[in-house]
Amino acid sequence: MNAVGIVVEYNPFHNGHLYHAASAKAQTESDLVIAVMSGNFLQRGEPALIDKWARTQMALENGVDIVFELPYECATAHAPSFASGAIQLLDAAGCSSFCFGSENGTIAPFTTTLNRIASVQPQYEFVIRESIQQGMSYPRALNQAYSQLIHSSEAEQDIVDLSLPNNILGFHYMEAARTINSSMLPATLPRLGAGYHDDVTHGVPIASATGIRKEFFESENTENIRQFVPDSSYDALKDWLNTRGQFGSWDRFYPILRFQIIRDGPSQLASIADVTEGIENLLYKAAKQATTFQQFMGIVKSKRYTWTRIQRMLTHIYTGFTYQNRLSMQAPDHLRLLGMTQIGQAYLKEKKDEMKLPVVSRLAKFESDSTQFSASATDLYAFGIDPVHPLLGMDYRMPPIRIL
Repeated sequence: MNAVGIVVEYNPFHNGHLYHAASAKAQTESDLVIAVMSGNFLQRGEPALIDKWARTQMALENGVDIVFELPYECATAHAPSFASGAIQLLDAAGCSSFCFGSENGTIAPFTTTLNRIASVQPQYEFVIRESIQQGMSYPRALNQAYSQLIHSSEAEQDIVDLSLPNNILGFHYMEAARTINSSMLPATLPRLGAGYHDDVTHGVPIASATGIRKEFFESENTENIRQFVPDSSYDALKDWLNTRGQFGSWDRFYPILRFQIIRDGPSQLASIADVTEGIENLLYKAAKQATTFQQFMGIVKSKRYTWTRIQRMLTHIYTGFTYQNRLSMQAPDHLRLLGMTQIGQAYLKEKKDEMKLPVVSRLAKFESDSTQFSASATDLYAFGIDPVHPLLGMDYRMPPIRIL
């Protein structure tokens, strides 16, 4: 069987994701879809709306056949490390191809861009580092490096706009696949409907996950997002709200985060991954002053420190992810199985001797720095959702979801 791999967060699973899974399978003529999905904390540095098992259920009911978890250290990383971890897992799972959504929508410009950058790689990386150190955002630094080092204006239409979020990730997926000499064939689909940060447009069935979350939090009414998600996703969101009372968000998690920042103080905060340049002092000051997350971000955010960059720091503070933790988790060491359909189960049985990493369905049977940290992060997510009655130990008690 041939599998196409996709990299997802499903926060939440919406109609655009439904199109992506079905179209990736059709375009690559694959027998099944394998998703590598972020766990309970996400790439933009925020807690997931609902936990990884609820999102796995959504995926399996809407065209995905196997869901593997992207471990915390990759799921919360900046674009190159996020993409590298995901591609390593899809390659280890034996995927024949991988498919990503992009603003560009065709694969040739990504290949051209990758080849051109490879020809000036050391200078390219130097310009990016210098630009970021001067306070420039990562997308702007990427574009600046490219415009400075590549001077083939006659071929502008053959390159990718690296200021756009899905193009950036797609570029890094292909870069990661080349780095590990993967045999997977790349494919891309044009992103439909709303842009990554766009608000929802009522009457239009496809919206961005960002827009859907914003619409819900502003209205606090699941009915307002019903048209943008499959029925099974809507039911799952409604069930979560009825059972848990709240979706995951920094507004919900902030009291615990604030306590952690004040308790640890600047000296301890300085050991946390991504906390640099003395910003620990500002974080400590802001936590003592701000009673809400929005107030906190208003104090800390600046031209030098973007919203996403700060949120990644806060995610690591919340989970206790240090620079030392990062050093001990340099590459994925397992395939954590969150769920599968009947065809997914058949694929795993057929390919079990060909997998490049062990498939872990029960966490207690595979101990590593990565699995232990993921289990801790899952418990801390549970505390954020319900500090009074948290569902602890779920990583060790929850078996893979089966849709058979």
